[in-house]
Amino acid sequence: MTSPVNRLRPRRSCLAVPGSNPRFLEKAQGLAADQVFLDLEDACAPLAKPEARHTIVKFLNEGDWTGKTRVVRVNDWTTHWTYRDVVTVVEGAGQNLDCIMLPKVQDAQQIVALDLLLTQIEKTMGFEVGKIGIEAQIENAQGLNNVNAIAQASQRVETIIFGPADFMASINMKSLVVGEQPPGYPADAYHHILMSILMAARANNLQAIDGPYLQIRNQEGYKAVAQRAAALGFDGKWVLHPDQVAAANEIFSPSQEDYDHAELILDAYDYYTSEAGGKKGSAMLGDEMIDEASRKMALVISGKGRAAGMQRTGKFEIPEA
Repeated sequence: MTSPVNRLRPRRSCLAVPGSNPRFLEKAQGLAADQVFLDLEDACAPLAKPEARHTIVKFLNEGDWTGKTRVVRVNDWTTHWTYRDVVTVVEGAGQNLDCIMLPKVQDAQQIVALDLLLTQIEKTMGFEVGKIGIEAQIENAQGLNNVNAIAQASQRVETIIFGPADFMASINMKSLVVGEQPPGYPADAYHHILMSILMAARANNLQAIDGPYLQIRNQEGYKAVAQRAAALGFDGKWVLHPDQVAAANEIFSPSQEDYDHAELILDAYDYYTSEAGGKKGSAMLGDEMIDEASRKMALVISGKGRAAGMQRTGKFEIPEA
């Protein structure tokens, strides 16, 4: 395999688009989502899947997806559709595709199988081997138990995604509102799940993505659930409706104040650790002490801000002697 491509793409907003709906596929190109995934799984009726594969190939090749991460969600390995989804889409539009999303991942072998199939297609078609990434969706208890092995299963893996609807059903959670707290439980019923996904992602330098919020007209509900994931450290969240895109982009971006402060810390630390700055391991930035740990925290915030296209509003001034 060639050297890995940059797997840390912007994914604040991950827009789901039915692969069988040309009107939605057309509209999605003009929306401000960081990522668009063209869906062959739940959003496609069984009888519509074969034609939807070819529709997706057409739109990937002919559409304008500038600035967006282009993903196709195939069906899971327990179905008979998966291999044909992957072969048709990747052979037909592999050069205009960034990732394959695999739903209902239960163990590392399912990722390995997809990796092998992608490698065979890339070699057959003359594509760059290893360029197409994998997004792994965790949707049941077995998948969560194996999430660390799943995260390590292939260099192609870019994200670990929480799929709340199927997960809630798989553990018999007492709620019909996807992503909302079940009645009778006073704390956050999703905390363990989200943190398990986040730890597996961060331990392997992957992104963690929160899944959908199905009450698409409830903007406040969407924002509350998105803010919970963002507070923990997740990189983005699914959007099912254009009205959710702006909220996701805002919630998973740093504030202008935090972004400016992060860039200031990086510049100041770079100066103070240099010969000119006295080769200091720690220093004062105003009333704040900064050190290597501060630099690492600032890198996270600055990286998110840069990925979101933010511009800093100030710069570090070297203190007068």
